Amino acid sequence: MNVDHMRAAWERGKAFLGSRYAILGGAMSWLSEENLVSAISEAGGFGVIASGNMPPELLRAQIQGVRARTDKPFGVNLIALNPELPELIRITVEEQVSHCVIAGGFPDKSTLAALKNGGVKVMAFAPNLALGKRLITRGVDALIIEGHEAGGHVGPVALSVLAQEILPHLTEAPVFAAGGVGDGRMVTQLVAMGACGAQVGTRLVCTDECIAHENFKKLFLKSSAKDAAVTAQFDPALPVIPVRALTNAGTSAFNDLQLALLEKVKAGELEKKAAILELEHFWVGALKKAAIDGDVENGSVMAGQSVGLVNAIQPVAEVIEELAADVERLIAQPG
Repeated sequence: MNVDHMRAAWERGKAFLGSRYAILGGAMSWLSEENLVSAISEAGGFGVIASGNMPPELLRAQIQGVRARTDKPFGVNLIALNPELPELIRITVEEQVSHCVIAGGFPDKSTLAALKNGGVKVMAFAPNLALGKRLITRGVDALIIEGHEAGGHVGPVALSVLAQEILPHLTEAPVFAAGGVGDGRMVTQLVAMGACGAQVGTRLVCTDECIAHENFKKLFLKSSAKDAAVTAQFDPALPVIPVRALTNAGTSAFNDLQLALLEKVKAGELEKKAAILELEHFWVGALKKAAIDGDVENGSVMAGQSVGLVNAIQPVAEVIEELAADVERLIAQPG
């Protein structure tokens, strides 16, 4: 892709987000809250609140907290399978949040209608080209393609493959790339392939404004890419979405729980849906134990493979500038 095409892609991403740079903050449960989100947006990126399992009124408080700290655009990440989704959408609309990222499932028509009728731009994750096109047809305004390299819940395909499959063939809407993005050179390469920007999570954990416990940040600083491993699914009778995290005793505890629940499902003592929900509750609690309480041995230290590129604790503004600098420098050149 030549400089003119890169410039057009990057500017398209910036215009969609309304931010100085087309850099999205990944929605990290417990960590993507008002402090980090507002810092990302204030620095020229686009912060996204991770609603996770927040009660609706806590989401409202978080939105208002971000607004008290910045007048720049930001978004909210909502989980498609959350039983309180309609109420969370109502608050998102009432608070006039400009963008919403739907994660954890395919958004249904009522979800999209409620958001779009409320003036909210909707983003969703596309695991392949066919589903990406379906999402656009259904009314999603922009897509995120997230590779297997990412932290937390991950899909099965690497970003290098998703980028080749999707970016040249889906031009109807902006597409942002995520998973393993750790520096400006990678952002530049993704924009050169047609991405309108990038989503970054792991790199933003070790920032001054992130509320992660000191132990959590220290473990990031000393870990390498190979330390961030995905959990296994032991049996298709209990389908679990893989989670990428730094291997520790918490990983073993998850494996033990999965095996125990699998035995109950096979014995007819527990429904599959209930077992999966229990595993999700495990991750929510285990992540808080590590990220907020600092128990990085027994909790879940979710991290992408780009953790090996995290070498210092920096201000958010410095990280955002580093991520965007290469693209900005290149597209400033004559076409």
